[in-house]
Amino acid sequence: MSVSRMARSVMAARYDLSSSEPAPSRLSSTSPTLSRSAGVTAGTMALLTGEQHSLLAYQIFRDEIMVGGFCQLIQNGYGGYIFDNPFAKVMRLWGAEEFSKLVYRAKKIYDAHREDLEKERTEDEFMAMYEQYEAFDELEEEYFEMEEQVTVIIASYVDEHLELFGEIIK
Repeated sequence: MSVSRMARSVMAARYDLSSSEPAPSRLSSTSPTLSRSAGVTAGTMALLTGEQHSLLAYQIFRDEIMVGGFCQLIQNGYGGYIFDNPFAKVMRLWGAEEFSKLVYRAKKIYDAHREDLEKERTEDEFMAMYEQYEAFDELEEEYFEMEEQVTVIIASYVDEHLELFGEIIK
């Protein structure tokens, strides 16, 4: 893995927060994910760098998949944040190649059924999604098996490139 090449490539990746996707507008200081994210709120999202967005996107992805899978991730408004931005590409550039491929495979399902996946649902309709979208099951299982390794890869990338994620004061 060529860290310097990845760092340059990642610098070019920026998240499009001007889209009409609801995820950034749904993010609030009361969101469980964001309350653990060092003060990231809907108002400060635009101030994040591409690297910071990628790290936040991974945290959101991990938290949502581990608890409720892709259906929950999408129903909670994060589908566009994960799949409409260069998240999968950045994960590949950071060294998580197999994870990147998994995200691209999930994106294909998301893109093919986006309107239905994102529509408002009752709790019963939401639970029925897990049967309707069984195609996500295999991907979720694959992620559960690789999660620890992916998290280590991402943590290592962050450790090796701290200056891309925050100001270092000595």
